[in-house]
Amino acid sequence: MLNKLWGGMILLAIIIALFTNNLAALTNAAIESAREAITLAITMLGIMSMWTGLMTVAEKAGLIGALARRARPILRYLFPDLGKNHPAHEPIATNFIANILGLGWAATPSGIKAMQMMQKENKTRDTATRSMRMFMVINMSSLQLVTISVVAYRMQYGSVNPSEIIGPGLVVTAITTVLAIMFCKVLELFDKEPRESRIDSQESGLTKGKSNERWINK
Repeated sequence: MLNKLWGGMILLAIIIALFTNNLAALTNAAIESAREAITLAITMLGIMSMWTGLMTVAEKAGLIGALARRARPILRYLFPDLGKNHPAHEPIATNFIANILGLGWAATPSGIKAMQMMQKENKTRDTATRSMRMFMVINMSSLQLVTISVVAYRMQYGSVNPSEIIGPGLVVTAITTVLAIMFCKVLELFDKEPRESRIDSQESGLTKGKSNERWINK
């Protein structure tokens, strides 16, 4: 789909440039954009490497684990389906910390690891659990104290005050995160019985039905 979308946009730009006699300007813009893309990629690579490295050092030093233990009351409220010492708590905490710092690229590996751990206990592989839904929604709302990636983009393109986005970004992402958590909690009110227990009851019912059929056949 995306290939068709981008292909159509490129073709449309070429057609418009031909009819408006701006083909030379289009060519120059394409070359200039390619140069800016390489410069931006190198800049973001340095920032990404630095912060990803810091996150790895913090994880190896046990700082992430300590923060995860401190955040257990919050994590238990957000993810009541997970046990008290569930191994997914640490990658969840790593993901939240990276997102709070505005490091979306550093949050991705820990987010995938957390989802894989929660999926191991999911009895219906094609349906997300409540904890998985909550984790995904919080990631989409993405509370950020420091929007490092946006600040880096603004610096790259010559902003006079690149960090002025931090305040508005914090307010907006805080509001969206609170609303996202409230939305998930409201939906949980309608899901009174955990899905796992419903599955277990259905399986037990099927087992009883099969045993009754055997008794009747005898």
